[in-house]
Amino acid sequence: MANIQPIGDRVVVKPQPAEEKTASGLFIPDTAKEKPQRGEVVSVGPGRVENGTKIDMTVNAGDTVLYGKYSGTEITLNDEELLIMRESDILGVITD
Repeated sequence: MANIQPIGDRVVVKPQPAEEKTASGLFIPDTAKEKPQRGEVVSVGPGRVENGTKIDMTVNAGDTVLYGKYSGTEITLNDEELLIMRESDILGVITD
């Protein structure tokens, strides 16, 4: 696992792999796969300061989150695909 500590209100997310086949069992070719919009939070920054008040992060490492299709910046660290995005780009936390 890569070690990266985001700053401010940024979050590092490891995207979950794209679906390999449809619900009916048909395999999806690489050219037709959708970008993942779900992933696991790897690490979070300390939060942000707004008008002199510190605002803590609401997501934690290990949370499974949904984010916008084109959110974040894609990086590769130690052969691992990761996204760095602002906490505001996260649409929600998935709870089981």
